[in-house]
Parts: sequence; C-alpha cells; structure tokens
Amino acid sequence: MNEEEIFNNNIERIVDEDVRNGTYNRTICTRFPPEPNGYLHIGSAYAINMNYKIAQKFNGEFNLRFDDTNPLKEDSEYVNAIIDDINWLGYSPANRIFFGSDYSDKIFDAAISLIKKGKAYVCELSPEEIKEYRGTLTKSGKNSPYRNRPIEENIDLFLRMKNGEFPTGSKVLRAKIDMGSPNINLRDPILYRIIHASHYRTGNEWCVYPMYDFAHPIQDAIEGVTHSLCSIEFKDHRPLYEWVLTELEIEEPPKQREFGRVNITGVVTSKRYLRELVAENIVDGWDDPRLPTLKGLRRRGFTPDSIQVFINEIGFVKHQSTVDIAMLESIQRDELKTKVNSVMAVLNPLKVTITNYDESKSELLSIQNNKENPELGNRDVPFTRVIYIERDDFREVPTKGYKRLSLNSEVRLKGAYIIKCNEVIKDEVSGEVIELLCTYDPITKSGTGFKGRKVKGTIHWVSAANCVSVDVNLFDKLFENEEIVKDREKTWNEKINPKSKVLLRNCKIESCISNANIMDRYQFFRHGYFCLDKYSTDKKLIFNRIVSLKESWKG
Repeated sequence: MNEEEIFNNNIERIVDEDVRNGTYNRTICTRFPPEPNGYLHIGSAYAINMNYKIAQKFNGEFNLRFDDTNPLKEDSEYVNAIIDDINWLGYSPANRIFFGSDYSDKIFDAAISLIKKGKAYVCELSPEEIKEYRGTLTKSGKNSPYRNRPIEENIDLFLRMKNGEFPTGSKVLRAKIDMGSPNINLRDPILYRIIHASHYRTGNEWCVYPMYDFAHPIQDAIEGVTHSLCSIEFKDHRPLYEWVLTELEIEEPPKQREFGRVNITGVVTSKRYLRELVAENIVDGWDDPRLPTLKGLRRRGFTPDSIQVFINEIGFVKHQSTVDIAMLESIQRDELKTKVNSVMAVLNPLKVTITNYDESKSELLSIQNNKENPELGNRDVPFTRVIYIERDDFREVPTKGYKRLSLNSEVRLKGAYIIKCNEVIKDEVSGEVIELLCTYDPITKSGTGFKGRKVKGTIHWVSAANCVSVDVNLFDKLFENEEIVKDREKTWNEKINPKSKVLLRNCKIESCISNANIMDRYQFFRHGYFCLDKYSTDKKLIFNRIVSLKESWKG
C-alpha cells in the first residue's frame, strides 16, 4: 500500500496505523448494523460503502448485522429486503450475516456482570421522571432514588424482569456512571427495558431487550469487529461505547470511529417519515419510484453502478455535507447515454394521415439505435400511411421561433421523410384537433443523400399499424420543498407535490418494445431514459422515467 492510498481519508489512516502497530491479533473487520424496521435508502448506501470499502482495502471482513433488539417494529420482510439491496449494490456480505438477537444470552449475562460490579441498577422512575432527572445541556442531572440499591436486590429484580413479572415500561436497568457528566449520554443511560411483545425471530422467549448503545459494543466484540464505523451523530455516544467495553474488560476492544453525515437535498430519508408515507398509503409501498429507498431507486431504473459512482464522487466526508440528488441523476444519465437503445415514443399521440402515401404500402426504414454509440447498430422501423406524432409537436398557429409542424408548413420525420400539413380535423363538439392530413415528398427520404430544401425541425413518430400502447409514469420530487415535511399541521396529502407522479395512458411506442424484459432500459427520443416497471404484464407494459434528457445538476 503506497502513501497516497494510505491517507485517502482519516478512517483509512486510523485503520492503517492499527495494522502497522499490531493493535489487533485478528483480521480487520467492519460492520453495517441496520435495524430491520424499514428499507434501506440512498443515505444507507454511503455508510455501507464506507464499511465495505475499508474492509476490502485492508483484506478484512465485512459483517452485516441486524440490530433486532426491538420487537415492536422489526420484521423478516425488512431483513430479506436489506440483504437483497446490499447484494444488488455489490457489497455482498456472503456468509457473514449476523443477528443481534442471537446474542441475547451473552448480552444479558453482560448486564448481570455490570450489576455485580455495582455499575448497573434497576430503576423504577417513569419515562417522564427519567427525562426530568437527566437534566439538560446546561443543567446537571440528579441521581435516581433507586441508584444505590444493594447489588443482590438489583440482580433479583433484573431476573424477575426477565421472567416477565413486571409490566412493560415499569422498570429499566440503568448504567451507573455520572449524572453530572457534561455528556448527557453518560448520565446513567438505560441499558435494558421491558417489552411484552413477540419477537420476529425469538418469539416470546424474552420480554427484556437491550438498548442499542449497550448491545452494539457487545455485539461488535462478539463478532471480532475491529472498527465500528458510523456517522458523526454517534460521536457523542462513543464514550458510552467505550465505557461498556472497559467495564466488561474486553480484550482488544473494537474502536468506534465516525465519518461525516451526508444529507441529500430533494428527497426525504428519515425512516420515520418514510414509514408514515408507506403506512398511510400516501405512496405505493417502500419501492415507490419517488422514494429514495434503494428499492424505489431500483424500480425506477437506477443502476447499482450509478449509485456507487455517486457515493465515490461524494468521497470521504469528515463532518456534515449536503449533496443534491440531481448529482445522482446526472451520473445515471451519463452512464445510460452510450449503453441503451433509443426508441421513438409518442406520449401524447396525435393522429397523422399521409394522404399521398399508398394505403397498402409499408416500408422499413433503418434508424440508428444510439447516436452516441454506433456499435449498437441500427434497427428497422416500419413506416405506413397513418402515424402518430406528439401533440406538442403541432401548432395550428405557430408562435415565433416554433420549429415543428404547423398548418401549411413542413417538418422532417426522424429517419423518414419531409411532410407538409395541409388540413386540420377537429372534434365537432370540443374543437380539439384530432387528426392532421399531410402529404409527404418521396424524394426526401433520410439516408438517400437528399440535399434539397431545408425544414426548420425534426420530430419523432410511430406507425399506427406497428406500435404498442403502454402506460408511462413521469416522476418529480415527492415534495416541492423539504421544509414542508416538518409541518405537522398539514396532512401528508397536503404536503405531497401533486405532480410528483404523472401517469400517461395509451402512449404509442415502436413495436420493438414488445420484446422488452422487466428492468430493461431505453432512451425515449426527446423524453429521457425509461425502464420497464416490474409490475408490467403481457397485457400492459408500464415504463418509468428514470431521468429526463435535460441536465439540472451543476457540478
């Protein structure tokens, strides 16, 4: 490892020093410890990447450990989804998947050990009283009246808590540290609480469950984790992490070290908010393409490569950083630009009849699949008398600078001919334009070297006889601004951007699209990049727009 590699970031430097100094007589090991009470989101990917890449760089091991010590919200559904997402991202933990609930006996024994040392006690203050006794950032806390219970009494009460003799929330086990500490996390924090609820893995075996700050360092020690890497908001918890390991006399204890937190504008990553949106059916589940969950991004059509590049572009963050989600969209756009085929899709169809084209005639026109990548070749596109164009590509009375089709003007059909609009047919009741009658000039066929008259613009089209009708979802930000999310006086329906999802039905696309497989990606000419939604059927294809063609991020 050369010097430049060693000091890519502060975390690498710390790990490298430990390797050089022989701090650990075991393999370097990191971990990602999600609670299985929701789905991973784009922010989670940053933490996973940090832990995984450090382990990889130092030829170490990477653990996925589920922090499943709260039976009220956790479920195997989330476990399976998290494992699937991590594998999809390319950070496979292989056979190193662990569950905090498997260590229940050892964590309980650790609590007994602390009680025997006089370092923990059973407290019967109510949650409100515990909060009051804890004090504030400017006011010291005060001791619980139960703080000096005899060790034997604490052991007896704690065992009875375990045996289910007391109701939920009536008693807790607290560490005995320092109620006057300037760090509130050290003011006799709760180690265990009573919860009478069935656990998704252990059933009703337990009714006392450890708090994360107590269980986490013990779990790390059990698994041989050397470096517990977490985001900066856990820095104030580090003294408690170290206190637990010290009091339990753990040899070669793991180190907690922090990296910066990455906030992402344009999306909401709070797990609490995401759960509410899903539970209240405001969105279409955890995989709604408008959500920043990995499942949502995946369904929308984002690739794991784009997310990895996004994370690497952010780089190591020491404190707190804010990144625009448009940066991810830009990366995805750049990746797809040379990789996917382009097809013509008419999202708001207007019928065009080419009156001087033989009704029985059909010809195949060769059109390039990707102008950025000639190696993707060409495809044959049927051209017939009746076609569809975008309704926005016609104006009966054009405005200044308009370069598409209008009455008595000409335009080129992409890869085909120049046509002229001669007549407009309207609905007799609404007055809406329902059909254009046009003529084509046979000598203007694309690819023949025609260099005659010039036309102002080129528009795309599809053959009415050789197209597929599909539904298309266009997505925008779920919330027009992120601050509105915090407004508790408004309902979720009032907060949602009404244009966050626009469903277009019966769009017309080239017939070659009928061979698409789930998650296949395409560029729809002039509209952006799209992905075949996983809920498509043989009878109805559904496409989700991944990103538009227009760049919105300024790097």
